[in-house]
Amino acid sequence: MTTPVPGEAPRVVLGVAGGIAAYKACELLRRLRESGHDVTVVPTAAALEFVGAPTWSALSGKPVSAQVWDAVHEVPHVRIGQGADLVVVAPATADLLAKAAHGLADDLLTNTLLTARCPVVLAPAMHTEMWEHPATVANVATLRSRGVLVVEPAVGRLTGADSGKGRLPEPEALAALCQDVLDRGASAGVHDLGGRHVVVSAGGTREYLDPVRFLGNRSSGRQGHALARAALARGARVTLVAANVALPAPAGADVVAVETTAQLREAVLAAAADADAVVMSAAPADFRPAQVSEAKIKKDEDGSAPSIALVQNPDILRELVTTRGAGDTVVVGFAAETGDARGSVLDHARAKLARKGCDLLVVNDVSGGAVFGSTENEAVLLDADGGQRPVPRGSKESLAHAIWDAVVPRLA
Repeated sequence: MTTPVPGEAPRVVLGVAGGIAAYKACELLRRLRESGHDVTVVPTAAALEFVGAPTWSALSGKPVSAQVWDAVHEVPHVRIGQGADLVVVAPATADLLAKAAHGLADDLLTNTLLTARCPVVLAPAMHTEMWEHPATVANVATLRSRGVLVVEPAVGRLTGADSGKGRLPEPEALAALCQDVLDRGASAGVHDLGGRHVVVSAGGTREYLDPVRFLGNRSSGRQGHALARAALARGARVTLVAANVALPAPAGADVVAVETTAQLREAVLAAAADADAVVMSAAPADFRPAQVSEAKIKKDEDGSAPSIALVQNPDILRELVTTRGAGDTVVVGFAAETGDARGSVLDHARAKLARKGCDLLVVNDVSGGAVFGSTENEAVLLDADGGQRPVPRGSKESLAHAIWDAVVPRLA
Protein backbone atom coordinates (compact mmCIF):
# COMPACT_ATOMS: atom_id res chain seq x y z
CA MET A 1 0.00 0.00 0.00
CA THR A 2 1.29 3.45 -0.90
CA THR A 3 1.79 5.96 1.89
CA PRO A 4 1.62 9.74 1.34
CA VAL A 5 5.09 11.28 1.45
CA PRO A 6 5.38 13.93 4.20
CA GLY A 7 5.64 17.40 2.71
CA GLU A 8 4.29 16.34 -0.68
CA ALA A 9 0.77 16.87 -1.93
CA PRO A 10 -1.32 13.69 -1.57
CA ARG A 11 -1.85 12.07 -4.97
CA VAL A 12 -5.54 11.49 -5.56
CA VAL A 13 -7.09 9.78 -8.56
CA LEU A 14 -10.64 10.98 -9.16
CA GLY A 15 -12.48 8.43 -11.27
CA VAL A 16 -15.73 9.54 -12.88
CA ALA A 17 -18.20 7.02 -14.28
CA GLY A 18 -20.99 7.73 -16.77
CA GLY A 19 -23.87 9.03 -14.71
CA ILE A 20 -25.69 12.35 -14.59
CA ALA A 21 -24.09 13.00 -11.18
CA ALA A 22 -20.76 13.46 -13.00
CA TYR A 23 -21.38 17.20 -12.91
CA LYS A 24 -21.15 17.12 -9.09
CA ALA A 25 -17.69 15.58 -9.35
CA CYS A 26 -16.50 18.93 -10.72
CA GLU A 27 -17.16 20.45 -7.30
CA LEU A 28 -15.45 17.52 -5.58
CA LEU A 29 -12.43 18.08 -7.81
CA ARG A 30 -12.37 21.78 -6.95
CA ARG A 31 -12.50 21.05 -3.21
CA LEU A 32 -9.73 18.47 -3.42
CA ARG A 33 -7.52 20.84 -5.39
CA GLU A 34 -8.16 23.75 -3.02
CA SER A 35 -7.19 21.49 -0.12
CA GLY A 36 -3.76 21.01 -1.67
CA HIS A 37 -4.20 17.62 -3.31
CA ASP A 38 -2.56 16.59 -6.57
CA VAL A 39 -5.57 15.25 -8.50
CA THR A 40 -5.56 13.17 -11.67
CA VAL A 41 -9.00 12.78 -13.24
CA VAL A 42 -9.75 9.48 -14.98
CA PRO A 43 -13.21 9.53 -16.57
CA THR A 44 -14.90 6.75 -18.49
CA ALA A 45 -15.92 7.34 -22.09
CA ALA A 46 -19.54 7.56 -20.91
CA ALA A 47 -18.60 10.18 -18.30
CA LEU A 48 -17.23 12.38 -21.07
CA GLU A 49 -20.72 12.44 -22.58
CA PHE A 50 -21.84 14.32 -19.45
CA VAL A 51 -18.77 16.48 -18.73
CA GLY A 52 -16.14 17.00 -21.43
CA ALA A 53 -12.40 16.48 -21.16
CA PRO A 54 -11.62 20.24 -21.40
CA THR A 55 -13.56 20.82 -18.16
CA TRP A 56 -11.69 18.11 -16.27
CA SER A 57 -8.36 19.27 -17.67
CA ALA A 58 -8.98 22.92 -16.77
CA LEU A 59 -10.05 22.09 -13.21
CA SER A 60 -7.27 19.57 -12.54
CA GLY A 61 -4.47 21.31 -14.44
CA LYS A 62 -3.61 18.02 -16.16
CA PRO A 63 -4.41 16.32 -19.47
CA VAL A 64 -7.35 13.95 -19.26
CA SER A 65 -8.02 10.70 -21.10
CA ALA A 66 -10.33 7.73 -20.79
CA GLN A 67 -8.23 5.47 -23.01
CA VAL A 68 -5.28 3.20 -22.27
CA TRP A 69 -3.91 4.03 -25.75
CA ASP A 70 -2.99 7.65 -25.02
CA ALA A 71 0.64 8.28 -23.96
CA VAL A 72 1.26 4.52 -24.14
CA HIS A 73 4.99 4.98 -23.55
CA GLU A 74 4.15 6.13 -19.99
CA VAL A 75 2.07 2.97 -19.36
CA PRO A 76 -0.79 4.95 -17.78
CA HIS A 77 -2.99 1.91 -17.11
CA VAL A 78 -0.43 0.77 -14.54
CA ARG A 79 1.39 3.95 -13.52
CA ILE A 80 -1.65 5.97 -12.41
CA GLY A 81 -2.90 3.38 -9.93
CA GLN A 82 0.56 2.48 -8.66
CA GLY A 83 1.38 6.08 -7.79
CA ALA A 84 -1.88 7.03 -6.06
CA ASP A 85 -2.38 7.67 -2.35
CA LEU A 86 -6.16 7.47 -2.79
CA VAL A 87 -8.54 6.49 -5.57
CA VAL A 88 -12.07 7.85 -5.31
CA VAL A 89 -14.75 7.18 -7.93
CA ALA A 90 -17.68 9.60 -7.88
CA PRO A 91 -20.12 8.81 -9.25
CA ALA A 92 -19.69 5.04 -9.35
CA THR A 93 -22.43 3.60 -11.56
CA ALA A 94 -23.92 0.11 -11.33
CA ASP A 95 -21.82 -0.81 -14.38
CA LEU A 96 -18.61 0.44 -12.75
CA LEU A 97 -19.37 -1.46 -9.52
CA ALA A 98 -19.97 -4.65 -11.53
CA LYS A 99 -16.70 -4.29 -13.44
CA ALA A 100 -14.73 -3.54 -10.27
CA ALA A 101 -16.26 -6.51 -8.43
CA HIS A 102 -15.41 -8.90 -11.25
CA GLY A 103 -11.96 -7.51 -12.02
CA LEU A 104 -12.80 -6.36 -15.54
CA ALA A 105 -10.43 -3.84 -17.10
CA ASP A 106 -11.60 -2.46 -20.43
CA ASP A 107 -10.67 1.20 -20.00
CA LEU A 108 -8.22 3.39 -18.10
CA LEU A 109 -10.34 3.71 -14.95
CA THR A 110 -10.96 0.00 -14.45
CA ASN A 111 -7.26 -0.72 -15.13
CA THR A 112 -6.40 1.90 -12.50
CA LEU A 113 -8.66 0.21 -9.95
CA LEU A 114 -6.88 -3.11 -10.52
CA THR A 115 -3.39 -1.64 -10.11
CA ALA A 116 -4.10 0.62 -7.13
CA ARG A 117 -2.57 -0.49 -3.83
CA CYS A 118 -3.91 2.48 -1.91
CA PRO A 119 -7.32 3.02 -0.24
CA VAL A 120 -10.21 3.00 -2.72
CA VAL A 121 -13.45 4.89 -2.13
CA LEU A 122 -16.46 4.29 -4.38
CA ALA A 123 -19.41 6.68 -4.16
CA PRO A 124 -22.33 5.06 -5.98
CA ALA A 125 -25.06 7.04 -7.72
CA MET A 126 -27.94 5.41 -9.58
CA HIS A 127 -31.69 4.91 -9.46
CA THR A 128 -33.05 3.16 -6.38
CA GLU A 129 -34.09 0.07 -8.31
CA MET A 130 -30.55 -0.36 -9.61
CA TRP A 131 -29.00 0.13 -6.16
CA GLU A 132 -31.37 -2.42 -4.61
CA HIS A 133 -31.01 -5.02 -7.40
CA PRO A 134 -29.54 -8.30 -6.08
CA ALA A 135 -26.66 -8.06 -8.56
CA THR A 136 -25.62 -4.64 -7.26
CA VAL A 137 -26.08 -5.74 -3.65
CA ALA A 138 -23.81 -8.73 -4.28
CA ASN A 139 -21.21 -6.61 -6.08
CA VAL A 140 -21.10 -4.09 -3.23
CA ALA A 141 -20.72 -6.89 -0.68
CA THR A 142 -17.84 -8.35 -2.72
CA LEU A 143 -16.06 -5.01 -2.95
CA ARG A 144 -16.47 -4.33 0.76
CA SER A 145 -15.13 -7.78 1.60
CA ARG A 146 -11.95 -6.79 -0.26
CA GLY A 147 -11.48 -3.64 1.77
CA VAL A 148 -13.00 -1.16 -0.68
CA LEU A 149 -14.93 1.64 1.03
CA VAL A 150 -18.30 1.76 -0.74
CA VAL A 151 -20.21 4.80 0.47
CA GLU A 152 -23.95 4.46 1.04
CA PRO A 153 -25.85 6.69 -1.41
CA ALA A 154 -27.94 9.55 -0.12
CA VAL A 155 -31.73 9.71 -0.24
CA GLY A 156 -33.23 12.47 -2.37
CA ARG A 157 -34.04 13.69 -5.83
CA LEU A 158 -32.71 11.51 -8.65
CA THR A 159 -32.86 11.98 -12.42
CA GLY A 160 -36.18 13.35 -13.62
CA ALA A 161 -39.04 13.28 -11.13
CA ASP A 162 -37.79 10.22 -9.24
CA SER A 163 -36.71 10.35 -5.59
CA GLY A 164 -35.22 7.70 -3.36
CA LYS A 165 -31.94 6.17 -2.27
CA GLY A 166 -29.26 6.44 -4.92
CA ARG A 167 -28.28 10.10 -4.92
CA LEU A 168 -24.57 10.96 -4.88
CA PRO A 169 -23.61 12.44 -1.49
CA GLU A 170 -22.77 16.13 -1.58
CA PRO A 171 -19.23 17.00 -2.76
CA GLU A 172 -18.37 18.75 0.51
CA ALA A 173 -19.17 15.59 2.48
CA LEU A 174 -17.27 13.38 0.05
CA ALA A 175 -14.22 15.65 0.22
CA ALA A 176 -14.27 15.45 4.03
CA LEU A 177 -14.49 11.65 3.89
CA CYS A 178 -11.58 11.49 1.43
CA GLN A 179 -9.49 13.68 3.72
CA ASP A 180 -10.28 11.43 6.66
CA VAL A 181 -9.17 8.36 4.71
CA LEU A 182 -5.94 10.11 3.69
CA ASP A 183 -5.28 11.26 7.25
CA ARG A 184 -5.40 7.67 8.47
CA GLY A 185 -2.49 6.82 6.20
CA ALA A 186 -1.42 3.18 6.45
CA SER A 187 -4.48 2.37 8.60
CA ALA A 188 -6.93 3.56 5.95
CA GLY A 189 -7.29 0.15 4.34
CA VAL A 190 -8.09 -1.53 7.66
CA HIS A 191 -11.87 -1.50 8.02
CA ASP A 192 -12.02 -2.62 11.64
CA LEU A 193 -15.66 -1.51 11.87
CA GLY A 194 -16.65 -3.35 8.70
CA GLY A 195 -20.02 -5.05 9.08
CA ARG A 196 -20.76 -3.12 12.29
CA HIS A 197 -23.68 -0.78 12.91
CA VAL A 198 -22.82 2.20 15.07
CA VAL A 199 -25.05 4.98 16.34
CA VAL A 200 -23.70 8.46 16.98
CA SER A 201 -25.63 11.36 18.48
CA ALA A 202 -24.56 14.93 17.78
CA GLY A 203 -25.52 18.51 18.52
CA GLY A 204 -27.57 20.09 21.29
CA THR A 205 -31.25 19.67 22.04
CA ARG A 206 -33.77 22.49 22.40
CA GLU A 207 -36.56 22.62 24.97
CA TYR A 208 -39.26 25.07 23.95
CA LEU A 209 -40.70 27.67 26.33
CA ASP A 210 -43.17 28.98 23.76
CA PRO A 211 -43.42 29.04 19.93
CA VAL A 212 -40.43 31.43 19.78
CA ARG A 213 -38.07 30.72 22.67
CA PHE A 214 -36.23 27.63 23.82
CA LEU A 215 -33.63 26.46 26.33
CA GLY A 216 -30.54 25.16 24.54
CA ASN A 217 -26.80 24.81 24.69
CA ARG A 218 -23.73 25.65 22.61
CA SER A 219 -23.02 22.22 21.11
CA SER A 220 -22.37 22.54 17.36
CA GLY A 221 -22.38 18.84 16.51
CA ARG A 222 -18.89 18.99 14.96
CA GLN A 223 -17.48 16.22 17.16
CA GLY A 224 -20.43 13.96 16.45
CA HIS A 225 -20.05 14.51 12.72
CA ALA A 226 -16.33 13.74 12.99
CA LEU A 227 -17.19 10.52 14.82
CA ALA A 228 -19.65 9.57 12.07
CA ARG A 229 -17.14 10.27 9.29
CA ALA A 230 -14.42 8.33 11.09
CA ALA A 231 -16.70 5.32 11.54
CA LEU A 232 -17.70 5.47 7.89
CA ALA A 233 -14.04 5.56 6.84
CA ARG A 234 -13.48 2.44 8.96
CA GLY A 235 -16.28 0.57 7.17
CA ALA A 236 -19.21 0.93 9.57
CA ARG A 237 -22.88 1.45 8.80
CA VAL A 238 -23.62 4.69 10.64
CA THR A 239 -26.83 6.14 12.01
CA LEU A 240 -26.30 9.77 12.99
CA VAL A 241 -28.96 11.28 15.25
CA ALA A 242 -28.42 15.02 14.79
CA ALA A 243 -29.99 17.55 17.15
CA ASN A 244 -30.18 21.01 15.58
CA VAL A 245 -26.95 20.65 13.59
CA ALA A 246 -26.20 23.05 10.72
CA LEU A 247 -23.56 20.89 9.03
CA PRO A 248 -23.64 18.87 5.79
CA ALA A 249 -24.59 15.25 6.33
CA PRO A 250 -21.55 12.92 6.38
CA ALA A 251 -21.32 10.98 3.13
CA GLY A 252 -22.93 7.58 3.61
CA ALA A 253 -24.56 8.17 7.01
CA ASP A 254 -28.23 7.58 7.73
CA VAL A 255 -29.14 10.90 9.35
CA VAL A 256 -32.11 11.31 11.71
CA ALA A 257 -32.83 14.96 12.53
CA VAL A 258 -34.32 15.77 15.95
CA GLU A 259 -34.91 18.86 18.06
CA THR A 260 -35.85 17.97 21.65
CA THR A 261 -34.40 15.59 24.21
CA ALA A 262 -37.51 13.43 23.98
CA GLN A 263 -37.05 13.11 20.22
CA LEU A 264 -33.34 12.38 20.68
CA ARG A 265 -34.17 9.63 23.18
CA GLU A 266 -36.72 8.02 20.88
CA ALA A 267 -34.41 8.08 17.84
CA VAL A 268 -31.32 6.82 19.68
CA LEU A 269 -33.12 3.97 21.44
CA ALA A 270 -34.73 2.87 18.17
CA ALA A 271 -31.42 2.90 16.29
CA ALA A 272 -29.56 1.23 19.18
CA ALA A 273 -31.75 -1.88 18.99
CA ASP A 274 -29.35 -3.55 16.53
CA ALA A 275 -26.25 -1.42 17.12
CA ASP A 276 -22.82 -2.74 18.00
CA ALA A 277 -21.82 0.59 19.56
CA VAL A 278 -23.52 3.82 20.57
CA VAL A 279 -21.56 7.03 21.09
CA MET A 280 -23.57 9.75 22.83
CA SER A 281 -21.67 12.88 21.85
CA ALA A 282 -24.82 15.02 21.74
CA ALA A 283 -25.55 17.45 24.55
CA PRO A 284 -29.14 16.76 25.64
CA ALA A 285 -30.75 19.31 27.93
CA ASP A 286 -30.94 18.12 31.53
CA PHE A 287 -34.17 20.03 32.11
CA ARG A 288 -37.23 21.16 30.17
CA PRO A 289 -40.08 23.55 31.02
CA ALA A 290 -42.87 21.89 32.94
CA GLN A 291 -45.33 23.61 30.61
CA VAL A 292 -44.93 25.00 27.11
CA SER A 293 -46.92 28.14 26.41
CA GLU A 294 -49.03 27.96 23.26
CA ALA A 295 -48.53 31.70 22.73
CA LYS A 296 -45.43 33.86 22.99
CA ILE A 297 -44.77 34.77 26.62
CA LYS A 298 -45.23 38.53 27.01
CA LYS A 299 -43.44 40.91 29.34
CA ASP A 300 -45.31 41.80 32.52
CA GLU A 301 -46.36 45.45 32.69
CA ASP A 302 -44.71 45.83 36.10
CA GLY A 303 -41.38 44.72 34.63
CA SER A 304 -41.17 41.48 36.59
CA ALA A 305 -39.76 38.37 34.92
CA PRO A 306 -41.94 35.29 34.48
CA SER A 307 -41.20 32.24 36.62
CA ILE A 308 -40.38 29.12 34.60
CA ALA A 309 -40.83 25.78 36.35
CA LEU A 310 -38.49 23.04 35.10
CA VAL A 311 -38.66 19.26 35.20
CA GLN A 312 -35.85 16.78 34.64
CA ASN A 313 -35.41 15.12 31.25
CA PRO A 314 -34.83 11.36 30.88
CA ASP A 315 -31.25 10.16 31.30
CA ILE A 316 -30.67 8.71 27.82
CA LEU A 317 -27.14 7.45 28.50
CA ARG A 318 -28.21 5.61 31.63
CA GLU A 319 -31.21 4.14 29.83
CA LEU A 320 -28.98 2.86 27.02
CA VAL A 321 -26.84 1.04 29.58
CA THR A 322 -29.75 -0.49 31.47
CA THR A 323 -31.77 -1.55 28.40
CA ARG A 324 -28.99 -3.32 26.53
CA GLY A 325 -29.65 -6.32 28.79
CA ALA A 326 -27.59 -9.34 27.84
CA GLY A 327 -26.50 -7.62 24.63
CA ASP A 328 -22.92 -6.56 24.09
CA THR A 329 -23.50 -3.06 22.72
CA VAL A 330 -20.59 -0.81 23.62
CA VAL A 331 -21.89 2.45 25.10
CA VAL A 332 -19.76 5.60 25.12
CA GLY A 333 -20.76 8.76 26.97
CA PHE A 334 -19.49 12.31 26.88
CA ALA A 335 -18.93 14.59 29.85
CA ALA A 336 -18.55 18.35 29.36
CA GLU A 337 -17.23 19.35 32.78
CA THR A 338 -15.83 22.30 34.69
CA GLY A 339 -14.08 22.10 38.03
CA ASP A 340 -15.57 23.66 41.17
CA ALA A 341 -15.20 23.67 44.94
CA ARG A 342 -16.45 20.08 45.12
CA GLY A 343 -13.84 18.61 42.81
CA SER A 344 -11.80 18.75 39.64
CA VAL A 345 -13.01 18.02 36.11
CA LEU A 346 -11.79 14.42 36.37
CA ASP A 347 -13.33 13.99 39.83
CA HIS A 348 -16.73 14.89 38.44
CA ALA A 349 -16.14 12.74 35.35
CA ARG A 350 -15.23 9.62 37.33
CA ALA A 351 -18.33 10.04 39.43
CA LYS A 352 -20.41 10.36 36.27
CA LEU A 353 -18.83 7.23 34.76
CA ALA A 354 -19.70 5.24 37.89
CA ARG A 355 -23.22 6.68 37.97
CA LYS A 356 -24.01 6.06 34.30
CA GLY A 357 -22.38 2.64 33.98
CA CYS A 358 -21.17 3.15 30.40
CA ASP A 359 -18.07 1.45 29.00
CA LEU A 360 -16.16 4.62 28.10
CA LEU A 361 -16.51 8.28 29.00
CA VAL A 362 -15.00 11.07 26.90
CA VAL A 363 -14.20 13.97 29.19
CA ASN A 364 -13.99 17.54 27.90
CA ASP A 365 -12.87 20.44 30.08
CA VAL A 366 -15.21 23.20 28.86
CA SER A 367 -14.06 25.90 31.25
CA GLY A 368 -14.41 29.28 29.55
CA GLY A 369 -16.46 27.81 26.70
CA ALA A 370 -13.60 25.78 25.24
CA VAL A 371 -14.42 23.16 22.59
CA PHE A 372 -17.84 24.47 21.51
CA GLY A 373 -17.89 25.25 17.78
CA SER A 374 -14.14 24.73 17.46
CA THR A 375 -12.54 22.50 14.84
CA GLU A 376 -10.13 21.21 17.52
CA ASN A 377 -10.62 19.30 20.73
CA GLU A 378 -8.75 17.57 23.51
CA ALA A 379 -10.09 15.04 25.98
CA VAL A 380 -9.42 12.32 28.48
CA LEU A 381 -10.84 8.85 27.82
CA LEU A 382 -11.93 7.07 30.98
CA ASP A 383 -12.95 3.42 30.89
CA ALA A 384 -15.03 1.33 33.26
CA ASP A 385 -11.94 -0.66 34.32
CA GLY A 386 -10.23 2.41 35.73
CA GLY A 387 -8.08 3.19 32.70
CA GLN A 388 -7.32 6.76 31.69
CA ARG A 389 -5.95 7.98 28.36
CA PRO A 390 -5.36 11.65 27.60
CA VAL A 391 -5.84 12.70 23.96
CA PRO A 392 -3.80 15.87 23.27
CA ARG A 393 -5.28 18.85 21.49
CA GLY A 394 -5.77 18.23 17.79
CA SER A 395 -8.49 17.96 15.19
CA LYS A 396 -11.86 16.59 16.17
CA GLU A 397 -11.24 13.90 13.55
CA SER A 398 -8.16 12.78 15.48
CA LEU A 399 -10.16 12.51 18.68
CA ALA A 400 -12.88 10.62 16.81
CA HIS A 401 -10.40 7.97 15.69
CA ALA A 402 -8.95 7.76 19.21
CA ILE A 403 -12.46 7.01 20.48
CA TRP A 404 -13.06 4.31 17.86
CA ASP A 405 -9.61 2.88 18.64
CA ALA A 406 -10.86 2.41 22.21
CA VAL A 407 -14.22 0.99 21.10
CA VAL A 408 -12.97 -1.64 18.62
CA PRO A 409 -11.25 -3.93 21.21
CA ARG A 410 -14.49 -3.97 23.21
CA LEU A 411 -16.62 -5.26 20.35
CA ALA A 412 -17.47 -8.92 20.79
